[in-house]
Formats: sequence, structure tokens, C-alpha cells
Amino acid sequence: MNDMRYTTKSLFLIDAAGACTTALLLSQVLARYESVFGIPVHILYILTAIAICFAIYSSSCYLLVEKNKATFLKVIAAANLLYCILTLGLIILYVITLTWIGIAYFIGEIMVILTLVWLELRTSREHL
Repeated sequence: MNDMRYTTKSLFLIDAAGACTTALLLSQVLARYESVFGIPVHILYILTAIAICFAIYSSSCYLLVEKNKATFLKVIAAANLLYCILTLGLIILYVITLTWIGIAYFIGEIMVILTLVWLELRTSREHL
């Protein structure tokens, strides 16, 4: 089995692309079809703002950071983990109004982000 390794720089790019994708999905799909997903639009816009901040941070790290990349990678990994905890809390808070499609979206998003967190933490340890 091929064990693929990622560089800190490539993970910043992957993280930035993922955050942009999340921001677009939340603001342009989920917000437009609130009844299909079952979470209030104002909550989706808050999550969008968080994703935009993550995209800016990761893009800046990708473009500008030359030293201590592992430390910056740990920061975004921790932020991503907190985002997953927030999302799980929102699933619990809005379980009554969330549809099965909404729950599936957010659980899927958490799973993808947790995979990224694992890669970021593993890579940051390797580059210390």
C-alpha cells in the first residue's frame, strides 16, 4: 500500500480550497434551499464567515509562511477541530428542524474535515 505524504505547503492549499468550497456551499446552496436542509440562513452565514476566515488564513500561510510551517499547520488543525465541534453542536441544537439531507451534509463535512485535521497533525509532527 502506498503511504502518501503531504507537505505542509500542500496541506495549506488543500485547506484553503476546502474552506472556499465550504463557504460556497453554505452560502450559495444551503442558504438558498433552507427548507431542504433545515438550518436557519443566519447560522449558515456565520459558518460561511468562519470558512472564509479559514480560507484567508490557509491561503496566507501557503503564500507567505517560510519558517515554522508546522506551527501554523497546528493552528489551522485546531481551528478545524473547533469548527467540527461547533458543527456537531449545531446538529444537536437544530436536530428538530434539520432534514436528513442537512444532517448528512454536516456529518459528511465533519468527516472530511476530521480527515484533514488528522493529516495536518501528522504532517506537522513530521516537520518539527
